[in-house]
Amino acid sequence: QLEESGGGSVQAGDSLKLSCTASDNSFNSYAMGWFRQAPGKEREFVAATDWNGGGTYYADSVKGRFTISRDNAKNTGYLQMNRLKPEDTAVYYCASDRTRIDIVVEPLEYDYWGQGTQVTVSS
Repeated sequence: QLEESGGGSVQAGDSLKLSCTASDNSFNSYAMGWFRQAPGKEREFVAATDWNGGGTYYADSVKGRFTISRDNAKNTGYLQMNRLKPEDTAVYYCASDRTRIDIVVEPLEYDYWGQGTQVTVSS
């Protein structure tokens, strides 16, 4: 089970840090990712990291502004979001793929999802 936190309403240019906490330490051995879904749009990839955080990959829209990381000792993943824009407004979801240890981009490959946390960025 995954649970996101840290969402909120901010102004353009502000920062937020999302957390994704797992209920068990099996999270520590597998790939994780962040996705988002805006109203009326499909869920889209944001960022992903491999099992130990050594490798990362980002969507072009967030590259240079967002940073994905994880602390396996705390069963927790993070998404640091800087220089937020109104187009970043969405529900953000973390996910875990407990069949892979590398970077996974495709949402259909993830088998565990959190409930989502709302991020709203106003101009």
